[in-house]
Amino acid sequence: MGRPPSIPAEKKSRIVLRVIAGEMTITAAARRENVSEQSIGRWKADFLEAGKTALAVGKCGPSTREEQLEAEVADLTQARGEAAVEIRVWKKSAEGRLGPLRTSR
Repeated sequence: MGRPPSIPAEKKSRIVLRVIAGEMTITAAARRENVSEQSIGRWKADFLEAGKTALAVGKCGPSTREEQLEAEVADLTQARGEAAVEIRVWKKSAEGRLGPLRTSR
């Protein structure tokens, strides 16, 4: 007999929450999802442990989304600086070939 297909984490969370809320038993959940009772028990234990860890750590650091945005800002700032340098080089090059540039008339 082959291994049953993997169940997505979101679905596992919904199952565990229903078990914790008392909406269904571990046995009923296992039968319904065609997995072992040990699997449901392990999901529940993992879920509760992750919750404890999250509460212990708290919100002291930046979220993943904040880190992504900060990295994007850093990349864009660097690109802007590089573009400014390129423009300066082009202007200097053009002055050498064309004489001083007049920007205001």
